[in-house]
Amino acid sequence: MTAPNTSEDRDKVVTKLPPQLRRELKIRAATVGVDIQDAVTQGIESWSSSLKPLGFIDTSGSESFSTYVPRSLLAAFRGDCSELKIPYNQGIAQSIRLWLDTHPLPRHERRATGARRIAMGNQKGGVGKTAMTAGVGQGLAEQGFRVCMVDFDPQGHLTKQLGHQHLPIKGDSLVKHMVGDRQGDLHDLIVEIGGEAFGGRLFLLPACTDGFLLDAKLVTSREVRIKETALEKALAELEKEFDFILVDCPPSLGYSMDNALYYVRTRDGEEQKSSGIVIPVQAEDSSADAYELLREQIDALCDDLDVDICDLGFIVNLYDARKGYVITSSLDAWKAIEDPEVIAIVHELKDQREAVRNKTPLLAYAPDSEQADVMRAIARRIAG
Repeated sequence: MTAPNTSEDRDKVVTKLPPQLRRELKIRAATVGVDIQDAVTQGIESWSSSLKPLGFIDTSGSESFSTYVPRSLLAAFRGDCSELKIPYNQGIAQSIRLWLDTHPLPRHERRATGARRIAMGNQKGGVGKTAMTAGVGQGLAEQGFRVCMVDFDPQGHLTKQLGHQHLPIKGDSLVKHMVGDRQGDLHDLIVEIGGEAFGGRLFLLPACTDGFLLDAKLVTSREVRIKETALEKALAELEKEFDFILVDCPPSLGYSMDNALYYVRTRDGEEQKSSGIVIPVQAEDSSADAYELLREQIDALCDDLDVDICDLGFIVNLYDARKGYVITSSLDAWKAIEDPEVIAIVHELKDQREAVRNKTPLLAYAPDSEQADVMRAIARRIAG
């Protein structure tokens, strides 16, 4: 619900809407930068002035919805619904659908510097890199971006959580493309992640267990002159098709992580913070220790290769203040760093675990959950 701008000239609309329509309104309004109350107001105005009949909307299974619209407009709208013998909630639903139809998802122009590249990285396992990669990728796809999530961890948690299998070790893989042993086109390995809200814009490059040998293969490969550039070269063709490429990094400080970091560096001509690394952490001491090692690796790579890698921020995952002082004080310590800043706090809730168990994307399994909304907020922040 959105609070009114002025209580004097707006009245509260209380009705029921189908969950999908309510969800679509919330996401679209946030994406195009319009307050929900203004979107509904514009929809009612368009509905009232429409010169053609509007299609009936199935409102079965509706749930409570409320917002605020101008008092005079609401009074006239109620009268129109009565005159046309249309139920009030049907009129509101038609108004919202009309607004959605006239405010489509924005078209995103592909950048000259290539797809925007985001690494979810932390050498500590279990902090939520995979969950953040999946959730943010889904949120970006809902906003109209074409997104490819790259499972760069040979353990393949992202691949399995989204209901797919590892690529066969004797077949083609991202690693083989990185070390010069490719067997075909990398595009052929990509799979679409289904979901009505994703609109055919969300894809996955699955993992292969040959990734466990990547560091050794890079060292011995004669085709890779600068070891840190192999991932960028392998993914170069994919960048022409996607707005964002998200890399779920392995818990490693070796060449694999160097490749991911180099890949998300700020390229010549690219705006600052268009690409970079997001660091999922937890509110506990071992995450802080792990970050110090990652920070050293980032700084060393920037110095050695004379590149700039943007820290896009921390995501404090699995946060539960009920666990006491250690947790709350650790969160304060993360916030105190300031650069990079904490861009989101994800509470420890059951929805993500259930989505993983069901091998279903979180934003499809529990689209109205708190965790889903946080993922959308992170995606909007990253998209700018």
